[in-house]
Amino acid sequence: MKVFKFGGASLKNAAGVKNVASIIHQHGPNNLLVVVSAMGKTTNALEKIHSLATSGQNASSQITILNDYHQEILRELFPAGHAVYTAVASLFKELEAQLTTSGEFDQVYDQVVSLGELISSVIVHHYLLSQKEASHWLDARTCIATDACFREGKVAWPKTSSNIQQLIPVLEKHIVITQGFIGRTDAGYTTTLGREGSDFSAAIFASCLQANSVTIWKDVPGVMNADPKRLPAATVFEELPFREAAEMTYYGANVIHPKTIKPLANKGIPLLVKNFEDPSLPGTRIHECTVENLPPLIVFKDNQCLISCKVTDYTFITEEHLSAIFQALSSLDLRLNVMQNSAITFSFCLDFREHKVLALIQKLQQQFEVYYNTGLTLITIKNYDEPTFEKYRSHPGVLLEQSSRSTLQVLVRP
Repeated sequence: MKVFKFGGASLKNAAGVKNVASIIHQHGPNNLLVVVSAMGKTTNALEKIHSLATSGQNASSQITILNDYHQEILRELFPAGHAVYTAVASLFKELEAQLTTSGEFDQVYDQVVSLGELISSVIVHHYLLSQKEASHWLDARTCIATDACFREGKVAWPKTSSNIQQLIPVLEKHIVITQGFIGRTDAGYTTTLGREGSDFSAAIFASCLQANSVTIWKDVPGVMNADPKRLPAATVFEELPFREAAEMTYYGANVIHPKTIKPLANKGIPLLVKNFEDPSLPGTRIHECTVENLPPLIVFKDNQCLISCKVTDYTFITEEHLSAIFQALSSLDLRLNVMQNSAITFSFCLDFREHKVLALIQKLQQQFEVYYNTGLTLITIKNYDEPTFEKYRSHPGVLLEQSSRSTLQVLVRP
């Protein structure tokens, strides 16, 4: 029993869908569950559509562009009149309907943005059927149960495990195609599991099915010690310990979603990261192992915000002040990426989710003088050596620096 996950880059066009089908064919026809992301940049497009609609602007032109993108893929894969056209049209009608519903910002966001994965999975499923594969389409929301924390749904594991166990007889005869990134509340609302959360979905299914392995198919040859688009000399890890991979994701390495490692490590299920353009490449194996002398890992995390809270009466920062700050963060479900304090100021860096960060600042201004900078990049160097330490701590535009025995972090203006 194996679980595969294909991201948006692997499904960005008709040729990508055909390539994914070819990889699936080599590993089918049963005991394979496939998790797919939205095609190409569909999630970004849906975020834009949601933003326009919730701000009272007309999103119809953006919906048309997104629909045309998917229609072009359909025309290259299917003859006119195929049932898939009706299925996709129905999902676009649902998109338009969701944009007119009332609800809290993040709740509506999840109902809208989740449709990308549903559209993608319907197309892949129908294409596999056209290639005579024994494909079974599964709505992941019928399996993955979550709380009502929209955009960061927390998995209800006992119920989720019970739901997924029912797939075992289906997997004995079919390839199951399902969606990443999404779940459902007890009240029937769709939730998402965090941006790029399809990796986590694959880990959830694998953990509950006691799979032999999870393979994430990417447009890179494996897990690398840096983003090759930023640092062309980046190298591929042949293998990594679970713990090292977990720390990489914590600091923002976007090759794997941060929540992916824990359910797999708990069950001893290896995670493989392979290249969908050349499946013959060995990729990276993440499992319980020891690897000596790992090279420095360099992670760039963009769209960061630095917030500084200064006490107003010249007293020192106390535990009471810190408690107020962390309660405000917790109430908005925001996570810190780095923090630092001086005698009268506490500074921290976090992802800039505009409406939540502005709400946080408003809360904090009730007790502190608050200053903030946006558009920053957090650079983390794990397992640094002397040359990388000196290079990045002298990086131009450093606003904050913090180091430990093995990790250096610098927050910079790009």
